[in-house]
Amino acid sequence: MAKPRIAFFVVAALAFVWGCGRSTPQGGSAPAVVRIAAAADLRFALDELTALFRKEHSDVAVSVSYGSSGTEYAQLLNRAPFDLFLSADVTYPRQLAERGLTLPDAEFTYAVGRIVLWVPASSVIDVARLGMSALREPTISHVAIANPEHAPYGRAAEAAMRSAGAYDLVKSKLVFGENVSQALQFVQSGAADIGIVALSLALSPTVADAGRFWEVPLDTYPRIEQGGTILRWASNPDAARTFRSFMLGADGRAVLKRYGFSLPGE
Repeated sequence: MAKPRIAFFVVAALAFVWGCGRSTPQGGSAPAVVRIAAAADLRFALDELTALFRKEHSDVAVSVSYGSSGTEYAQLLNRAPFDLFLSADVTYPRQLAERGLTLPDAEFTYAVGRIVLWVPASSVIDVARLGMSALREPTISHVAIANPEHAPYGRAAEAAMRSAGAYDLVKSKLVFGENVSQALQFVQSGAADIGIVALSLALSPTVADAGRFWEVPLDTYPRIEQGGTILRWASNPDAARTFRSFMLGADGRAVLKRYGFSLPGE
């Protein structure tokens, strides 16, 4: 009698799994999912943007993973399971396209990023008055930036310090975040005294009241042109295109602008 009972439970379990895969608990179709690999400077802006997107597109779920663009690029070369790549350096999506790893004509530019010199609110360093000269203050033991080897914002920070003639002075004091968001966390936690981070992070609601910043002049570092693409193995290309269109539309552009990004065409 044991075998019929086992067979019954196996069939019942398979039927349950099949049913769950085809519908939501309310009985409707499961929503499409857009899996996004996004640059860390987008953390707050994209969180706000995806919340707006969900209000208009309840049939599309969005899953976002944040990191350094170079690291995500390396993962995508090995076909990491993402549908959409939002890079802080437009050359990474273009390189994926050259390797045949994206859908045809899928690349796009969505913003130009900026960097700032950031200190906690409790710091005695007057970054607004000193600008890059603040890095010469004798009270500074550690300066946080994103790792230039794989983070576009780290490369911009290094270029700005070289342009100001401060790099050789502080290079022994540098601490590298895996990405620009982690560089900011180093300063927030006290592991670093000052940092060069993304303006988009400094303007976020949770960070704006926690510190002060000075915007680094645009002509002191290479243009941070940010772009994205849809991967060739996207599970739902139409849903990925829908999100791309929303990001490049009026609502998406308004969010990006609030977080300090310059926009294509402006």
